[in-house]
Amino acid sequence: QVQLVESGGGLVQAGGSLRLSCAASGNTGSINAIGWYRQDPGKQRELVAIISSRGDTNYADSVKGRFTISRDNAKNTVYLQMNSLKPEDTAVYYCNALNRLGAYWGQGTQVTVSS
Repeated sequence: QVQLVESGGGLVQAGGSLRLSCAASGNTGSINAIGWYRQDPGKQRELVAIISSRGDTNYADSVKGRFTISRDNAKNTVYLQMNSLKPEDTAVYYCNALNRLGAYWGQGTQVTVSS
């Protein structure tokens, strides 16, 4: 089992920055990749960024050049640095971990970008 706890969400003006954290616990050694997803009410959950156990990263086109995913293995934490935020980035952001047994989700953290 893997447990995930997100933090760092909040209200920010357009053009501002936030850093989200995803702290993993439990069987963290089994994790193959951790990703950040977001979901607006009435919309499907979408992948924002993902980082593999080897450190390979991938981003949604809508956030490339603005968001950076990184990890601190010593702290079992993955970060999402979000710069140049736009109102359309407003959503609940979820952390997701994958291992051979399945997928695990955090409870989500709200990000609201005002125009």
